[in-house]
Amino acid sequence: MLALSGEPIEVRYQADLIDTVGNPAHAATFIRERIIILDKQLYRDKREHDRILIHELFHFVWVRLGNRRRLDWEALLRAEMRARTRGEMGWSAEWRKRGLSARDVDARTRAWREYCCESFCDTASWLFGGAAEEVTLALGRRALRKHWYFRHILRRDLPI
Repeated sequence: MLALSGEPIEVRYQADLIDTVGNPAHAATFIRERIIILDKQLYRDKREHDRILIHELFHFVWVRLGNRRRLDWEALLRAEMRARTRGEMGWSAEWRKRGLSARDVDARTRAWREYCCESFCDTASWLFGGAAEEVTLALGRRALRKHWYFRHILRRDLPI
């Protein structure tokens, strides 16, 4: 069972969302303001709406996860990189993964840390949202991520 705890998060809807570089976006999250903005078009597809909302909620989990668990998640991803594992649990992580260099991983650059966060959130949306259209990660790696979530996330009160 998943239990989230913390101050309320406001969810707003807006038409025609764009990201910071001008591309269409499904959602935006503002951690400090405790706001999630979802594109109004998500009303048309409940499953996609829920998948994206879960992804955005897990940005709040990520920032309160603690260094030990974040570093442990990074270790899991580093093992995938060493094994040259292709694919991801969603597009937001996949495009970031494709842009990483070995230096990014070794130096824990901002690009690497952003990828780790997006991968964490995409994995959560797959686990708790059930949609798998964007999932390209191999089954064995999915099982390892699910096991990680079982050990580190499930059966805990998650601060958001």
